[in-house]
Amino acid sequence: MLKIAPSEGNEMTRVRTIQVNQSVFSSIQAEGDALRGKLKSRGTFLINVMSSPGAGKTTTLVGLIARLKKRLSLGVIEADLDSDVDAKRVSDLTGVPAIQIHTDSLCHVDCGMVEEALRGFAPWPQMLFLENVGNLLCPAEFDSGSHLNVALISVADGTEKVTNYPKLFRYVDAVLINKMDALPYFDFDYDKAAGFIRSCNPRAALLPLSAKTGIGMTEAADYFEEAYENWRK
Repeated sequence: MLKIAPSEGNEMTRVRTIQVNQSVFSSIQAEGDALRGKLKSRGTFLINVMSSPGAGKTTTLVGLIARLKKRLSLGVIEADLDSDVDAKRVSDLTGVPAIQIHTDSLCHVDCGMVEEALRGFAPWPQMLFLENVGNLLCPAEFDSGSHLNVALISVADGTEKVTNYPKLFRYVDAVLINKMDALPYFDFDYDKAAGFIRSCNPRAALLPLSAKTGIGMTEAADYFEEAYENWRK
């Protein structure tokens, strides 16, 4: 709720004081809570994966799905401004259903978009990955209805990329650091990046991996399965 207080002094002044008594994001939070409840009632665990373009979200998801699909029913929601390449790639390589969202000019996914995508799944899967739009700012501002929020970065992003987006790292439950096989070839200080993430968010799980070579992928898949099992309890 916004309260506009009248200005003191000259009545012709156009200056007004606005007092904010309620967060403008409260309705977004309410929509997220409602969607989480609906997903819970259907037994679907939604994982929101966020990264900058080129960090390897799709390749990482393909590797995770290959390790999880024998134990859980899976699905993927792919979000892009205007493309269905990633959805086709995931479906072709893994055999799991993938629904594409075109966000047009929007730089994030919201609950309404997820609700629309859910209509394409029959039945709803036990574990559903949302590959959010590729950037590290907007997706952290909007509740997608997810039960688990994950940031994915790569060593090619550079250490500064980590320190430039503190809000994202405060928001997530886990951070996947991809392309660890290329660590010797990039100016990425793993210890500094890990220290920054832990200082922002001590509770976040930190999972170094290489989607290309498979390093750390089994451990990451185990993390997601354990998170799902804990959520079910």
